[in-house]
Order: sequence, then structure tokens, then C-alpha cells
Amino acid sequence: MSAFWAWIVLAAVVAAAVIAVEAGRRLLAGRLSARWPGAGLVARRVAAPAFAFAAVVGCSTALPFRLLADPAEDAVRQVLRIAAIGTTTWLVLRIGYALSDPPLDRLMRIEGDRNRRARKARTQMLLLRRIATVLIVVLALGAALFTFPGVRAVGAGVLASAGVAGLVVGIAARPVLGNLLAGLQLAFSDALRLDDVVVVQGEWGLVEELTLSYVSLRLWDDRRMIFPVSYFTEQPFENWTRHSSRLLGSVDLHVDWSVPIDELRAELYAALRDNPLWDRREWILQAVDVQPNGLVTIRAMMSAADSASTWDLRCDVREHLISHIRHHYPEALPRIRVETPEPARDVRGDGDGDGGRNGERDGGPNGDRAAPGEDGPAPAKTIRRA
Repeated sequence: MSAFWAWIVLAAVVAAAVIAVEAGRRLLAGRLSARWPGAGLVARRVAAPAFAFAAVVGCSTALPFRLLADPAEDAVRQVLRIAAIGTTTWLVLRIGYALSDPPLDRLMRIEGDRNRRARKARTQMLLLRRIATVLIVVLALGAALFTFPGVRAVGAGVLASAGVAGLVVGIAARPVLGNLLAGLQLAFSDALRLDDVVVVQGEWGLVEELTLSYVSLRLWDDRRMIFPVSYFTEQPFENWTRHSSRLLGSVDLHVDWSVPIDELRAELYAALRDNPLWDRREWILQAVDVQPNGLVTIRAMMSAADSASTWDLRCDVREHLISHIRHHYPEALPRIRVETPEPARDVRGDGDGDGGRNGERDGGPNGDRAAPGEDGPAPAKTIRRA
């Protein structure tokens, strides 16, 4: 066969492989998508790596190596081997992601009592998928490196001294392996899940991302706090949605003693009954403390379906109670009472001889001293002994 026909055969084989992939893509996106709605999405996700894989396989099968010079033949074979490994890895990863994305999306839409189990399953699936991705990529890199003869020789030497090499690699990769094991521990011990509400170092946040190396928290003001995964296995933290997403919220008001607690309790129930954020599970209003400054602490507690609803419900109830007290019981608004003690009186007895003169000199009929002010009380008498 001449060189011309050899290259024609190569082009025909590559075109046939690409056409076969296109036919499979159209079948998945067409007829099969009616029975399996996710087939079209899978076909679109894997189309690019599938075309690349088909082209590489076609070239490896029909390339006329005999027409190439010896150095060029070796280089082309090496490039095709690495390309085959790369496209295969790309295709496998895309297939895995395309198949796992639909159930992950469905788990995100589950609400209510099943939400906690759904978040647990989603966290575990994401971690397992990341671990599988890392393993596949590492194996692909190793396979690509071992296609070079020099690397194979080095690999044999490393395997011969596997004990020392394993010790060195273990010491160097200790933080990475520690985070990897910590991520698996968190996921499968159900201690931390995606969308959990946690308090870490005094910051309230939502678990936005949980990877093999770090945990990303989205704080209430849209800031992000990044922690190593090992932090959550070594340090204490608060998890508000550990067993359920339902939470109790509280509102504290400091008011005057004259506040009518029974009427305020009835007003709280009326406000909660008309608020869609209240899950109608629990509510209470109590006087929980008396402050040293003379104010009474009133605490209203109510339940909601999740942390976001709890926060909004607390704000609504606080605004409603403040407005109600200000309009209907303005005398119960917080005020501080300050009382000054009465001054001591200078008490004097009626002595013989000079009592009257002292009284006249001091300005009182019975010897009482006049107060500094006209409206103030008279000071007490001073008792004299004979």
C-alpha cells in the first residue's frame, strides 16, 4: 500500500470513530432521553472527551508507523500513549461526574425532616467522588510517567528500597494524609455535613464546602472562613443542626416593672400565629431576670424550621414587641430611677438658759437649724446632756 492510501485509511478510521461517537451521543440525547431524562445531560458532558478518545484510538490503530523515521516513530508512539492515557482519564472522570451530579442535585432539593439525612448522604458522596478523582488522576500520572524507560528504571530502584521511600513519603505527606483521614472521619461519623450551621471561634456560619483538605464556612455577612479539615476533629465547635435543622430562637427585652406580662404574652402568640416563619411547634414568654438597675428581662422564645428562618423570625418578633410596647405601654419603656437620701437632722435638747437663745440664733423656735433650702426638710436636733 502506498503512502497516500495509508494516510487515507488513517483519516477514514479516525472519521469512523468520531462518527460512531456522534451516533451514540445523538441516541442518548434523542430516544433514550425520553426514558432517562438525564441521558441528554450525560451525552453533553462526555461529548468532548469521547471525541478526543475516539480520535486518539483511531490514530493509534491506523497510523502508518512504517512510513516514519525511527526517531519520529518513537516520539509519535510516546505521544499517542500519553494522549490515550490522558483522554481515557478525562473520559472516565466526566462519566463519573455526569452520573453523580443528578442524585447530588436531587439531594439538595430535599427539605423538611429528611433534609438532615440528605445532607449527610450528599457530603459522603462528594467526599468519595473527590477521593476517587484523586486516585484516578494519580494512577493516570503514574501510568504516563512509566511510559518513559528512564522513569521505569527509577521506579524499579524505588521499589527496591520501598521501606525508606515509604517512610520519607509518609513523613512528607503527613498533613495531607491527616486531612484526608479527617475528612473521611467527619463525613462518615456524621459530625459535620454540608449546609450545617456551626459556630467556630465565635463566628456563626454555614458549611459551604467540605473537601479533602479544607472546610469553607460562609458567614452571615457573606465572608468566608477557611479551616483545615483536621481542625474539626481536634477542636470543639458548635453544630446547631447536628440532629435536626429546627432551632429555637430567643428575643430578650429589658423593660420597666410596670409592663403587663400576660398581655405581652398574648400579643406574642398573636404575632407568631400570623407569621409564616413560625413552625407552630414551640413558643413561650417569661420574665427571666431582674437587673441591678431595676429593669426586668423578658425573654420570648419561638421555634422555626431552620437557622435562616429562626434569625428572620427573631427579628420580626423583636420589632413587633418593641412597637407594641412603645405604642400601648409607653410607661413600661426602660427608665432608670435615681433617688437621693434625705440629709441627716441635727437634734438638740431644750437646755436651761441658752436653749432659747440657741433657738433664736439658729432661727428655729425650738432650737432647730433651718434647712439650706426653703422647701427642704429641717435637720434633726442634737441632744445635749446636762
